[in-house]
Amino acid sequence: MARASEAIRVAGVREGKTPNRASLNTHETEALINAPEPSTKKGLRDRALLGLLVGCGLTRSEVVRLSVGDIQRQDRRWVLQGVTGRRGRMRTIALPEWVKTAVDAWRQSADLKKGPVFRALDRRGRPAQHAISAQAVLPIVVAYGRLIGLDVKPDDLRRTCAQLCRANGGDLEQIQLLLGHASIQTTERYLGNTPKPASAANDRLRLKWRVKSKLAN
Repeated sequence: MARASEAIRVAGVREGKTPNRASLNTHETEALINAPEPSTKKGLRDRALLGLLVGCGLTRSEVVRLSVGDIQRQDRRWVLQGVTGRRGRMRTIALPEWVKTAVDAWRQSADLKKGPVFRALDRRGRPAQHAISAQAVLPIVVAYGRLIGLDVKPDDLRRTCAQLCRANGGDLEQIQLLLGHASIQTTERYLGNTPKPASAANDRLRLKWRVKSKLAN
């Protein structure tokens, strides 16, 4: 079997370290979430962890506080219920199908029925009863970033979530709710106000000129 570092080759990702960045592009994001080895418990845990950070815009403290009971079925879809952010603000976050798949694979592998979702592992890969710490999330993310030649921090993944949502037509108010920001202005500052001609908002006006005008009778 080829080594993970040899197997991961995604367009747009360069060999070697890159400068610090505020967010990743789509190719880099896909390379990162696929970096953990899915044949091990650690790999399955870390895939789910990266998926929630970049797919749900969670902070380090939010992701380590997740319990199995927080994953609920609501309005015919899976959500994270009662995620508590800064200043005690609670929100419900929709769980994308691809993220739910990764979380389910980890839970099944670790036989998690209740308690923390993300747990420390012993040398044999067996999950402990206690959750990993928020501080422990940093080296996990950094290590997988280095594996694919990127300098990545957990905060970069939260911003990546917001940027990719916006680039794919996400509404500002919905992104605000997703991140748990107190105001839409905070979300605007978080995303940055620099227009991007390649994905301008008015590109969505799919109007067409007629070749010949039809005159009224």
